[in-house]
Amino acid sequence: MLPAHRMFWALILLASAGAGLLYNVIFAAGASPLAGFTYGLCTGATVLAFDRGLILAGLQARIRRFPAWLYVPAAELAYVLMIMAGNAIGGLVVWSFALTPDDLATATRMTARVLAYALAVSGLLVFVIRMRDLIGGEVFVNFMIGRYHKPVAEERVFLFLDVVGSTAFAEAHGDLRAQEYLGAVFATLAEPVRRNGGSVDDYVGDLAMVTWPMARGLKDARCVTCLFDVLDRIDADAAAWKARFGTVPQLRAALHGGSVVTAEVGVDRHKIAYFGDAVNVTSRIEALCRPLGVGILISQDLLGRLPRLPAGVRARSLGAHALRGRGAPLAVATLERGLAETVPVEDLAARRAVAAR
Repeated sequence: MLPAHRMFWALILLASAGAGLLYNVIFAAGASPLAGFTYGLCTGATVLAFDRGLILAGLQARIRRFPAWLYVPAAELAYVLMIMAGNAIGGLVVWSFALTPDDLATATRMTARVLAYALAVSGLLVFVIRMRDLIGGEVFVNFMIGRYHKPVAEERVFLFLDVVGSTAFAEAHGDLRAQEYLGAVFATLAEPVRRNGGSVDDYVGDLAMVTWPMARGLKDARCVTCLFDVLDRIDADAAAWKARFGTVPQLRAALHGGSVVTAEVGVDRHKIAYFGDAVNVTSRIEALCRPLGVGILISQDLLGRLPRLPAGVRARSLGAHALRGRGAPLAVATLERGLAETVPVEDLAARRAVAAR
């Protein structure tokens, strides 16, 4: 599925259409500018749909499993076919709206010059998309606009997701198989995180760090919804996990939020990093899951800021606990499946306080 950053994809399609317009200016003087725009847009949309798995997703998945010596020519051939299909669609549209004096066969025919030009443009745009995928959509945009070139103080929500038993899995199956397992688990996070407006900002061993700007993470309790969407997706594919890896992944999760300083760091390798107590506390909360015997912990601070919990989820207080490196104890709660809460979290906390008296 396409990530939520619609503006990025709109710009990619606009760049494709602009490349088609530029082709007409350079190589087809006198041709309708709208025709070049249409060719570029249709070709770009077809290539993008294939690259993102919106069409022929099974074919793309099989190509990616090829060895390197076969993957490159197979992938190149696939993109050539997508460009030819996009050009044919563009030609059909241009011919249908009488934007060209050519007949249908001529309008939909792919010439060597058009193919070479389209391959060059597609290669450049796919490279930009791959770079975005590599470092994350939100991080990529922030790099491009230089948002964190100077340190910025902001509030963020953090969700730490730790894969339970990954060390034992590696001991039983070897490091390569363990890496394949972790890669599959982390891939499962992508769609729920995108859908809930989050960003997977880092992987540390078998732990993934998901973040939101505070307002976005609190809205509709997206940070909590995201966590349970991930768990639901793993449960729904339990049989497939069992068949592929012999086990179903189990996760430990910690949710917390607060003030951090966000900055772009590094010289040869740039990275957007978070500095502040909120990050360290989230890590300590995740480590607290094991001694408390629960899989999910959320700080009472963050819980109190949520307008309400998602339907079917309830919070159970586990009291205040000392955290390593932190002076004052921190109150935490676990999140469980249960009857949907229909009142704000603040009201729930007040009710519990009254009941405790």
